[in-house]
Amino acid sequence: MQLNQYKTGLLLALLAGGILFGACNNPKREAANTGENSSDTLAVENRPNVFASEDEFLDFIQKSHINYMWNGAEPTSGLAPERIHIDGVYPQNDADVITTGGSGFGIAGLIVGIERGFIPRKEGVERLHRIADFLAEADRYHGVWAHWIHGPTGKTKAFSSKDNGADLVESAFLVQGLLIAREYFKEGNENEQALAGKIDQLWREMEWDWFLNGQDVLFWHWSPDHGWEMNFPLEGYNECLITYILAASSPTHPIPASAYHNGWARGGNIKSDAVAYGHPLVLKHNGAEEYGGPLFWAHYSYIGLSPKGLKDRYADYWQLNRNHALINHDYCVENPNGFEGYADNCWGLTASYTVNGYTAHMPEKNDRGVITPTAALSSFPYTPEESKKALDHFYFGLGDKLWGTYGFYDAFSIQDDWFPRRYLAIDQLTIAPMIENHRTGLLWDLFMGAPEIQEGLKKLGFTYNNEELRIKNIQ
Repeated sequence: MQLNQYKTGLLLALLAGGILFGACNNPKREAANTGENSSDTLAVENRPNVFASEDEFLDFIQKSHINYMWNGAEPTSGLAPERIHIDGVYPQNDADVITTGGSGFGIAGLIVGIERGFIPRKEGVERLHRIADFLAEADRYHGVWAHWIHGPTGKTKAFSSKDNGADLVESAFLVQGLLIAREYFKEGNENEQALAGKIDQLWREMEWDWFLNGQDVLFWHWSPDHGWEMNFPLEGYNECLITYILAASSPTHPIPASAYHNGWARGGNIKSDAVAYGHPLVLKHNGAEEYGGPLFWAHYSYIGLSPKGLKDRYADYWQLNRNHALINHDYCVENPNGFEGYADNCWGLTASYTVNGYTAHMPEKNDRGVITPTAALSSFPYTPEESKKALDHFYFGLGDKLWGTYGFYDAFSIQDDWFPRRYLAIDQLTIAPMIENHRTGLLWDLFMGAPEIQEGLKKLGFTYNNEELRIKNIQ
């Protein structure tokens, strides 16, 4: 869309933004209903159709999705609910369950909101204090949180029958966001420095080395009832790279570099020679070696970890992620299954709700005619032109069908005329952070500037070219 097509909508955007960010001091999720006075009805009625500039448009998109973590937060913890269903139907009775990984993405989004003035700095700091205090008291296992936590009590909510204890990967996503916040506030006023200190304490209490289980690879789960029975070693490539980066960077419980090279990198066998649509995959995507896995693999570890100029003996991580996104886009354009709606401006396969349940959509192996907006939108740093076309189509083309209180709904299928009024934290909350990394690199700057992270990357054999960012080279 050309800039002059945005024109005079700034006032409408600001008015709608006022509705989105009410009730800042006492977050209470708005009632989910389908009546004429529902929050989603108001969001649609106040959805601007024109904007003063592209920057104003992106501001509005970011602000809307951050709102999931602001007005949509679970009231006791201030953290992100696993899901928000505007239809009010929760088959698992889990409206009060928070997700640790999604909350990490949401915390990064709060920093974006504070930096851009969407959230008053003082109120943002108060929220983050609440979050840090809650996490300090919530169930932990060797310093590591569960995948799901009951918001009102801080007690573990089992993710599955044997997954009722520590989840190292989800906790890595959480602490990635926390460290971004620590870096942002560590030189602030007394109250902000106290917040940074609380976060630092949580980080130092995480026993990464314990999750080696006596082997040269990290393990995803541990249960107080079932021990290591889940038996899920973290071997690449998938969404879990950040887990090894943090584990190697820990100031108190670091893992040896050999666990990264022998475990995650499979002794070097992680490298791939596969090419799709002219784009090398670079690394072997677990179970998806021909076209690559779901696109969240290019997002979750890279909320703070900057792939720009990041290289090790296995990959150039910018090439890896850009190619992953381009392959996903090009597959949707080719549309080998002939699904209605797929196009250059309507693409993106990743894990999300699907027509029946939840699945990790990906090219060729698991394509069900479902497009998930976060796939294209969280890929903005890698594919700005392709992602912008998708954003314009989702917002101006599909319009009211896809839009609600917390931005774009989780997923849709034109093929099946399926537009559920439902949200998932892990999809909703990567959009604003990754758009910000595209626009300014803010979150990448903060995370990569952490002294422990620089040392951890160096320890694992990474090199980092700082031409794109404003931090010291770790070489």
